[in-house]
Amino acid sequence: MKGQVRDQVYNQVRDQVENQVWIQVRNQVWIQVRNQVRDQVRNQVWIQVRNQVRSQVEAQVWDQVYNQVWNQVRDQVEENKQ
Repeated sequence: MKGQVRDQVYNQVRDQVENQVWIQVRNQVWIQVRNQVRDQVRNQVWIQVRNQVRSQVEAQVWDQVYNQVWNQVRDQVEENKQ
């Protein structure tokens, strides 16, 4: 009887410890996976936003430069006509 009680207590404690360890490992793995996915998504979104903004800025700058050069050329042509 005494041995049976001891075995039951031992099995109960072992099961609780295993469950606790499993929960901790599972949570740790989940946190790592979640953080990794979050970082990847954040980096991807950042790259997309950065590229979009860069494209818009480049287009605006190009338009300004083109218009400036075009106006200078046009003014020079007009001056040369007179």
